[in-house]
Amino acid sequence: MDNRAEVREFLTSRRALVTPEQVGLPAGTNRRVEGLRRSEVATLAGVSIEYYTRIERGAISGASPEVLDSLAKALCLDDAERAHLFDLAHAASPVARPPRRRNSKTWLPHQSLQWALDAITAGPAFVRNGRMDILAGNMLARAFYGDVYDMPGQPPNIARYTFLDERARDFYPDWDLFAEVTVAILRTEAARDPHNKELHDLIGELSTRCEDFRRRWSAHNVRHHGTGSKTFHHPVVGELTLAYEGLKMAAEPGLTLTIYSAEPGSGSEQALRLLASWAASEYGAPVPASPAKESTGH
Repeated sequence: MDNRAEVREFLTSRRALVTPEQVGLPAGTNRRVEGLRRSEVATLAGVSIEYYTRIERGAISGASPEVLDSLAKALCLDDAERAHLFDLAHAASPVARPPRRRNSKTWLPHQSLQWALDAITAGPAFVRNGRMDILAGNMLARAFYGDVYDMPGQPPNIARYTFLDERARDFYPDWDLFAEVTVAILRTEAARDPHNKELHDLIGELSTRCEDFRRRWSAHNVRHHGTGSKTFHHPVVGELTLAYEGLKMAAEPGLTLTIYSAEPGSGSEQALRLLASWAASEYGAPVPASPAKESTGH
């Protein structure tokens, strides 16, 4: 993936989304471009049109944090888009250190990490990389993502499942949302680590085999994805609405620990307990203890 092309396409796509009215400029007539002109972005950012043109053409290496911040404000970037712009600039730097990489086929969690995952018995918990390979998980995660683990090839990959497995359309009732989030995660990783061959290969495979992925990828949309709730339709226990927390791992930079949980007392919590019981019979997984009921006195 050419970093210069990534920079050019990202800035061009963001510029096209901003109208002159949004930034207090007159719309005028006979505009030949969508959104802002390059000259308008340069004026808003306080740089010369020549310098902004070089940056938009991909020559972002050496741009100072102040210039990048001014461009982010001029283009009305949100927090995720601003972080993406800084990642693109960092990756273009000739002195930038490449991110730490792990072979997803051979990497194993250290023992204490697996113990920590196994200690979480009330919900699925798993570790993924930016390519969306599931690298480690507790037994409930294995049961929850059974279809992902069932796909040919290892390690199990959520992105490949989302776009290339028809079962994903049932598993994700709001498939469009999951598809957007998946592409955003891959976009973020592509900016962070533009020379990752495994990631390039995955993006190439998805682009070749899925027009839907190709269309979403070309939009250059990014977003933060750290907390929220999602609805699933599991083939064993039916519909669940689960809260999620995505936690960056200090000991393993580039990896994310994701934990799903259900609202206490909800039908989704009951469904997770049923899934745990099913997993126990299938995989020998521990079944979480039922919450203690308050005793009633007479």
